Amino acid sequence: MSLSSNRKTELESLCRKFRVDVIKQIYAAQSGHSGGSLSAVEILTALYFEKANISAENSADPARDRIVLSKGHAAPILYRILIEKGFMPIEEFPSLRQLGSRLQGHPSSLHTPGVEISSGPLGIAFSAALGMACALKLDNTGAYVYALLGDGEINEGVVWEAAMAARKFKADNLIAILDLNGVQLDGPSDEIMPLLDVEAKWKAFGWNTIRCDGHDIAAVCEAIDQAKANTGAPTIIIAETVKGKGISFMEGNYVWHGSPIGEKEYKQAMAELGGAEV
Repeated sequence: MSLSSNRKTELESLCRKFRVDVIKQIYAAQSGHSGGSLSAVEILTALYFEKANISAENSADPARDRIVLSKGHAAPILYRILIEKGFMPIEEFPSLRQLGSRLQGHPSSLHTPGVEISSGPLGIAFSAALGMACALKLDNTGAYVYALLGDGEINEGVVWEAAMAARKFKADNLIAILDLNGVQLDGPSDEIMPLLDVEAKWKAFGWNTIRCDGHDIAAVCEAIDQAKANTGAPTIIIAETVKGKGISFMEGNYVWHGSPIGEKEYKQAMAELGGAEV
């Protein structure tokens, strides 16, 4: 179902608010991953506020959908969205990456409400997402598992082991979304470990593939609908994004994978995002 213009505007407004709040708290903490959080804003907003059957109220329902942040370093945007969904109070967000906080540097399912599985070591949570999907199929729940991957993350061999297994077990309730921003920890992905034709790779592993603009929230929603209509094989949505989206000096720059934000950069970021300074 296509988004109405009013709903699209509402979701885009949420995305702007999330970008502002994430940068405020990463600046306040002087720690955290800004670039990969900003590239994933529209993807996670589409899932949590439009397409996935998940809420604070149904978090114990075995038939709920699951969202797995396999690229766990993008935890700041995940936490801000979980707060907006009612899993935690907004007053908790300033504790991001502070000692004793539930909002750790990487998501912890033991401590943080709404986190389905702990993630951080790249590729591991994707394998767990496959296990969840297989279990849900055995139980005939009709639920989906959405796993958000980073393009640097798919350098990991465990990702491709899970990809093979997902096709073997016909895990058509597993929908992976690749945050294809072209940049990883210490450089452009094409320099660190070239992906070449990433869509062809997933097709070769037997996956259904869909491409979309990862910053067009209507396109992301449409891609998810197409993925859910696919049967007999898992689907990956290759979402073309920009690292550090929304802040000119961060966009496409690997330096902002996880570098602290200085005062000058923070003021410029707030000006570009349209947010008031802390």
